[in-house]
Amino acid sequence: MRLPPSFFPALLDRVRVGLDAAGLDALLLDDPLDVAYLTGFFHFPNERPVVAYVPADGPVLLLVPDLEREYAADQRAVAELVVYPEFPGERSPWQVLADALPVLPVRAGHAPSTSVGRVAALGAAFPGTGWTVSDLVGELRLRKTPEEVALHTEAARIADLMLAEGVRLVTSALADGGELPTETELAGHVTRYGAATMYAEHTDVVVVPMLTGGLVYGGPNSAQPHRLPGGDRLRVGEPFMLSLGCAVGGRFVESERTFLLGEPTAEQRRYYQVVREAQQVGTEALRPGTRCVDANRACLDVIRRAGLGDYLRHRQGHGIGLGFHEPPWVADGDDTVLEPGMVLSSEPGVYVPGHAGYRISDTVLVTGTGPHRLTDFPRDLTDIVIGV
Repeated sequence: MRLPPSFFPALLDRVRVGLDAAGLDALLLDDPLDVAYLTGFFHFPNERPVVAYVPADGPVLLLVPDLEREYAADQRAVAELVVYPEFPGERSPWQVLADALPVLPVRAGHAPSTSVGRVAALGAAFPGTGWTVSDLVGELRLRKTPEEVALHTEAARIADLMLAEGVRLVTSALADGGELPTETELAGHVTRYGAATMYAEHTDVVVVPMLTGGLVYGGPNSAQPHRLPGGDRLRVGEPFMLSLGCAVGGRFVESERTFLLGEPTAEQRRYYQVVREAQQVGTEALRPGTRCVDANRACLDVIRRAGLGDYLRHRQGHGIGLGFHEPPWVADGDDTVLEPGMVLSSEPGVYVPGHAGYRISDTVLVTGTGPHRLTDFPRDLTDIVIGV
């Protein structure tokens, strides 16, 4: 699935309105996700610059190395190609871009993420141009269009199917009386299942660095929130976590659940139910007009009031879009006011050293009437107990 061609001219109109308001003649973006957002061209980033240049008037330019020429020509939705031979080359890519322009801009913007070295190179290639930091595209990316929401929604469906397949594999192993899978075996299985589902059901898959995947860990390992899967087997009597993600058309979601293998203990029930309540409260707080910091506080205060504040390791959530983690941050210190069209994770957790971690995450769309869960795998206690 890809965005319809009509998405890009409408987006560029909004960018140019922003340029006019900021008094800029052009905008240069070198972040791979910004390039994909503006032009539809997804690529594998490396040392060779790939740049989208948006002038206030005239065609958008896509600067690419020669080895990307044919692929960029096939994949871009808009933009004229400007090709440089190699990097660093006898002439810098920035000079090739400048030479392709009918006139150099007087004032131009670049993204906050553009490196100091690249800004210096731009200064050398664009004499007389005043460069300034502009987060114009970053601000536009905060609010997803209906076309983007459709991609997020499809990614959510597949991510939930990946969770269901993980449960099926573990349940089958228990029923057969064989060994339970290792963390890496389970992670590999659900990742392959998600990718196979996507390719079976869609003919034009946008390949990004993490098409499908995520983290899988059990027992005490799950008390380390971002631990990579290892060779340990899941064990009856311990929780395990499936922290999965998926990208359709370059738009991400995450869907995460903690599962309990065997009859839950009172301690396991308590930890899970507190996180379940916090996730519900936090998700309900993701409404237009609410500040991110206030939603985060409402969510995490549920855990603190339950006496589990010492086991908090992270914020409630973060924005999701072309990036798996991107602004806004549903966290202390982020005063961003939520607006319709924002897509966010809601993923509180508690992490008890030597015991386990408990986390529930859904991808949530902020709408005019409140939060809408795009991922919706069941999350009640009775839904996440396996083998009873």
